[in-house]
Amino acid sequence: MTVVPIKSSNLDSSEISWFSALCSDDYQFLGVPDGNLRSSWDHCSKIVTEAEKHKFNNILCPSSYQVGQDTLSFVAGCAPLTTDINLLAAVRCGEMQPIMLARTIATLDHMLSGRLTINIISSDFPGQTEDSTYRYQRSREVVEILKQAWTKDFINHKGNIYNFENIDTSPVVPYQKNGPLLYFGGYSPSALELCGEHCDVYLMWPEKKEELANRMRAVNDIAKKYKRTLDYGLRVHVIVRDTEQEAQEYAEYITSKLDDEYGKMIRDRALDSTSLGVSHQSKNREIADKYGYIEPNLWTGVGRARSGCGAALVGSSDQILSKIDEYEKMGIRAFIFSGYPHIDEAKHFGSKVLPYLKTCSLPNVYGRVPNETPSTPLGIGIRK
Repeated sequence: MTVVPIKSSNLDSSEISWFSALCSDDYQFLGVPDGNLRSSWDHCSKIVTEAEKHKFNNILCPSSYQVGQDTLSFVAGCAPLTTDINLLAAVRCGEMQPIMLARTIATLDHMLSGRLTINIISSDFPGQTEDSTYRYQRSREVVEILKQAWTKDFINHKGNIYNFENIDTSPVVPYQKNGPLLYFGGYSPSALELCGEHCDVYLMWPEKKEELANRMRAVNDIAKKYKRTLDYGLRVHVIVRDTEQEAQEYAEYITSKLDDEYGKMIRDRALDSTSLGVSHQSKNREIADKYGYIEPNLWTGVGRARSGCGAALVGSSDQILSKIDEYEKMGIRAFIFSGYPHIDEAKHFGSKVLPYLKTCSLPNVYGRVPNETPSTPLGIGIRK
């Protein structure tokens, strides 16, 4: 029995994703920059191709200004390099005029033949600090415009931020039916309202299982108002080895050169560093035991050197599989894993855990991906 009703209730598999370190988030030793692991096109595209080789279903491509690459440009570059893996592109709402964003996303969706998923982001822009309510209102309007662009003949939107009337949607029809799936994470009331009404997969950062369950209930309460049912996901790091001791020793190894002041600087430079979700990750470290664990096999040491997701599953193959099984029984159907260094840990997870999991692509489960190129202006349809 899942914690709350889920959209994919009949699904006996999960979407297993990896992470491409576009935002200067790859290390051998956490908090110690390594030129060989910089967030270059060469390195990050190799993370994607390595993940595809191990048959991960999807890969998160994050967004940041201070460090790293432009996400949508990176995803476009990966299109000809990949054939099977989906790409989960983080889109910071408001960076691009919404109708032009719709065209960009539709173009990428066609380039990838329906292998595009979208992570909706509501963080501040560089040089700007906006009220949380305003940021989520902006994201709400962007999402509503995108959905019209993907499902209607014309865009008609009157909002607090954007106003459009009778904009023809034919140039922005995506490859997937009704557009890419929308993944979303956020803890504030405005965030939950947006997710409950419009998004498909609610992403959580690692916490104790009872806290995750409470988050799922809170989002489900909102979704019920709109007569909707969501799926749920977990973004978490992982260290898997043949034995628990080896995994724990590696966790200590990668933090052995970390200067906590430098780690704080890394966390503070992120545009989401003051968000409610990040504060909960900080709380995890405060309540952890002396070794950094808040429950069996859930270690908070990663959060000493990064904003956002700040904990890792640490253990043997059997322990990691058991932990994933516990999450699946709660109703979690999407997992986004990562590890340090990302290519090495993709190989560990890809050989020690992934072959023993039943996996799926959620866009296919949702029936979004057509069997052949659709008859749209960007596909094989008539252009006006």
